[in-house]
Amino acid sequence: MAEPTLKDKTYSIIMKAFVETGQAPHYAELATGLGVSTKEGKAALHELFSTRGFAGWLFPKGDTVVSFAPFNNLPTQYRLTIDGEQKWFAQ
Repeated sequence: MAEPTLKDKTYSIIMKAFVETGQAPHYAELATGLGVSTKEGKAALHELFSTRGFAGWLFPKGDTVVSFAPFNNLPTQYRLTIDGEQKWFAQ
């Protein structure tokens, strides 16, 4: 089996954070999870989101995750509740 790429790891860290906390990590937290510098973490975030067909977006002219399918980092009318806990929003 092939070794996970930096994009794979970046995706995994963001998805895991959404599932656990209901929020996307900041690129500095992402960098820590990847074991790279903050600058490299920011670059990894932008690299993932620049992938053709990727279902998510960053805040315009910014570095903050807004949407990461199926989750949204900003409140929407689509609230997700699991086992009585509501900490997620959908796209």
